[in-house]
Amino acid sequence: MPYSRLTRSRALAVPAVLLAVAIGATACGGHDSKSSAGPRADATAAKGGGQPAAAGSAAKISITPGDSTAGINPGVPVKVTVAGGTLAAVTVTPNGKATDGVTPVAVTGALDPAKHQWTSNRTMTPGTAYTVKVTAADSAGKQSAATSTFRTVAAVKVNGVTPTPLNKAVVGVGLPVSLAFDKPVTDKAAVEKALSITTTPAVKGSWGWLTDPLTGVQRVDWRPDSYWTPGTKVTLTARLSGIDTGDSRFLRRDIHDSFTIGTARISYVDLKAHTMRVTENGRTVKTFKISGGKPAFPTWNGKMVVLSKQSTVRMTSASTGIATSPDSADFFDKQVKYAVNITTSGTYTHAAPWNDAMMGVQNGSHGCIGMHTSDAVWFFDRATRGDLVITSGSTRATVDKGNGYGEWNLSVDQWRALSALA
Repeated sequence: MPYSRLTRSRALAVPAVLLAVAIGATACGGHDSKSSAGPRADATAAKGGGQPAAAGSAAKISITPGDSTAGINPGVPVKVTVAGGTLAAVTVTPNGKATDGVTPVAVTGALDPAKHQWTSNRTMTPGTAYTVKVTAADSAGKQSAATSTFRTVAAVKVNGVTPTPLNKAVVGVGLPVSLAFDKPVTDKAAVEKALSITTTPAVKGSWGWLTDPLTGVQRVDWRPDSYWTPGTKVTLTARLSGIDTGDSRFLRRDIHDSFTIGTARISYVDLKAHTMRVTENGRTVKTFKISGGKPAFPTWNGKMVVLSKQSTVRMTSASTGIATSPDSADFFDKQVKYAVNITTSGTYTHAAPWNDAMMGVQNGSHGCIGMHTSDAVWFFDRATRGDLVITSGSTRATVDKGNGYGEWNLSVDQWRALSALA
């Protein structure tokens, strides 16, 4: 999949408002949708939606959906055609809020080369009244105008989406762009076609679909072919409002956000040598002793990404299914300090003063990477969401691609194969 890819239909898209400005025409006013209408609604639109065409203009406009139509599927395209002339301006704008209070999206579209047809190229917000305003001109330059107002069907079922990262964050070189869905998406291709990533400088990458093996949360991530370069500017545009994710479960909002790549912080954990070497921008800044997962509970192998960090986390053997009885040798219930989370299954780096004698000597944890408290403080203070932690030398399997951001354990070809558009 190409870098900074826009969908094909979007590449030719002309925002309706810009179309009006570029051609220098003024659209006419509209009115609210009232009820369903049949052929008469289209006939009204052809006459200008209740406004008379300029005397003698041969340009006859037709708009679909027709005027006063209700219950329109948000995925149905808006189409405007003209006979006996060319289109001068088309706008499709929402009238106020959607029925559930969401701010609806304006609709963009593309004009054919002959300027005889305009077709929308995105979905509309559910439960929203839209007004289409059109002007056209015949060969003599005489204008006609038409208006159509319709309403999209309200979303009985909705799907939510959580994007990462957000709010112009500065993140590490391993953090993909990620959209996690509240409910599984059936029509993955429809969602993926509505997504685009732009970067400065240009970066090659691809979307891929994943499911977290522990939580069952489905998401679609955009991962670059190789780690981000510090200083890269990344922008996500997700034109999701009105997409049916399956079984008439609609997405309701668009997403637009950007972030920047910060320090290239990559830490290498050798579970045989019991050491952790931290690098920043390719330079080793610290190496210290650690104790990983003991033979019965080994640490994951592979590439993991910092998800979050907390100064104190309660960790219990019962919550992980290791041991529920206080009489068990593997029972624990601890307030763990300086915890940096690297998998959703519960792998952390953290202070482990109870294992101080094991640091650099043997692996004695239940799967986490323990450190002397002073080293844990140092690493905690530096760790940033998106930093990479790469482990080797464990007897455990490589971390699953959906367990946190484990997708870095896939080759470029393996990752690209997870795209719904591959």
